[in-house]
Amino acid sequence: MTNSNERLQKVIAQSGITSRRKAEKLIEDGKVKVNGQVIKTLGTKVSQDDKIEVEGVPLEKEEPVYFMLYKPRGVISSVKDDKNRKVVTDFLPEVTQRIYPIGRLDYDTSGLLLLTNDGEFANLIMHPSYEIDKVYVAKTKGIPEREDLQKLKKGVTVDGDKLKAAHVKLLSADTRKNTAIIQLVLHEGKNRQVRRMMEAINFPVDKLKRERYGFLTLQGLNPGESRELTPHEVKQLRASATKLS
Repeated sequence: MTNSNERLQKVIAQSGITSRRKAEKLIEDGKVKVNGQVIKTLGTKVSQDDKIEVEGVPLEKEEPVYFMLYKPRGVISSVKDDKNRKVVTDFLPEVTQRIYPIGRLDYDTSGLLLLTNDGEFANLIMHPSYEIDKVYVAKTKGIPEREDLQKLKKGVTVDGDKLKAAHVKLLSADTRKNTAIIQLVLHEGKNRQVRRMMEAINFPVDKLKRERYGFLTLQGLNPGESRELTPHEVKQLRASATKLS
């Protein structure tokens, strides 16, 4: 095998078929072959000339691609849905690579979602130690007081999960309709986090949108529209994650 400085699990992750963590498990389980030989040693180096098979399927290395989508409401953050509902990849039909969303936004939540075929990159920026700002704007039923919002910063426990916001701000209130617009900045990405937090303080969310992910915003995009990230944006995200992890 030709020596190179690319680790086998990294090459598998970069191919877009799975994350690096899952690639490591596949190697340990004896499901990866290099040049016809089963490899179970993590960190094995491979070159571009080596023939890699994962679960009997030859690995085809794709060029890594990175997209940002303004996800509309009523769309699943997945590449397929068993109920035939619209999924996020339906909005990028021209992309030939096997892209998938980084993290997820709930079915009824709109806003900024990243998609890629780079498993290593996705793993890196979703790592818990990477405290990226995720900025949400929520329309709530009822108008929270300052004390209510303070509870969100201290953290609320829901079903054994400690959920907290890094920052919370009341943007506006409509006393006639008894609704409010709240901005929340999260570092975590737990399932239905904003909705669960707001329900915990008795101000359920009517509408929810993610407006910002790190330094990325939805500027210039309408719901359902997407754009490719620039190489500089990808580099910035990667550098920030490496610095924090």
